Amino acid sequence: MRVVMFGYQTWGHRTLQALLDSEHEVTLVVTHPPSEHAYEKIWDDSVAELAGKHEVPVLLRKRPGDPELMERLRQAAPDVIVATNWRTWIPPEIFDLPRYGTLNVHDSLLPAYAGFSPLIWALLNGEREVGVTAHLMDESLDAGDIVLQRAVPVGPTDTTTDLFHRTLELFGPITVDGLALIASGRTDWTPQDRSRASFFHKRSIEESRIDWSWPAEEIERLVRAQSDPYPNAFTHHDGARLRIVAARVSEGRYGGTPGRIFYREGDGVVIVAGADARRGHRPGLAVTRVRTDDGQEYAAGDYFRTMGGYLTRYPDGRL
Repeated sequence: MRVVMFGYQTWGHRTLQALLDSEHEVTLVVTHPPSEHAYEKIWDDSVAELAGKHEVPVLLRKRPGDPELMERLRQAAPDVIVATNWRTWIPPEIFDLPRYGTLNVHDSLLPAYAGFSPLIWALLNGEREVGVTAHLMDESLDAGDIVLQRAVPVGPTDTTTDLFHRTLELFGPITVDGLALIASGRTDWTPQDRSRASFFHKRSIEESRIDWSWPAEEIERLVRAQSDPYPNAFTHHDGARLRIVAARVSEGRYGGTPGRIFYREGDGVVIVAGADARRGHRPGLAVTRVRTDDGQEYAAGDYFRTMGGYLTRYPDGRL
């Protein structure tokens, strides 16, 4: 089939490579210009450069729908459009243009975790599996009928980076396999159950700020969710920002005020956590590695020389 691809970053790069290696003909690639957004500078393999190496025409657009783009799409004459990690809404005059419509590939098990940063949000929420969905695009974002879906398990120590690499391996195969199903003439796709749908916004640095009133289990997942190279979960110590690079839920139960630097447990330093920490019924967060703003990384036991004092949400000492 003749394919036009809308794609961006490493997800789009991997999808385009799979299309170029397949029997399909890629006639046009549309991608976003480079971004300065913290999360969009991480997995930033260039779709434009890959297309250029294979002499595929490329258009850069923040948003689609202008007259020049529409004319180029008509000239490209696609049988199908493939969209991967496209960051803005694609209007009906585009996604309905090809005879087979538009296959969108999204890194969540839709209908849950539509929108942005699905792996991070899923890990934060303690999901037991994540995955990739290939679905036909309609007027609602990430809501069209499902063509194909594949999942991978989430382990107890997995980071978002781990899950990124596992799900990335699915993008090329699910795209090519999804196109094969479409080309076969099948139309019995699975409608999404909208009662199970959820839609998430882009993450910002603010979402990495630790709230010590959260249970230790949730803060530990935040630390894993904000693993390198993502912006790390952070707190403040003596007015300076401190990134929590690695941590675990403590073995013991610790009572007191959330944020208190309290006790050495093995190779970790336990920080009291949880809104009901005063009752002493819950574990704390055993921090094992930290990183200061100058990039220096320390074992928690070396950084916290003495117990006492607090880790706070804000540099002025507000908990």
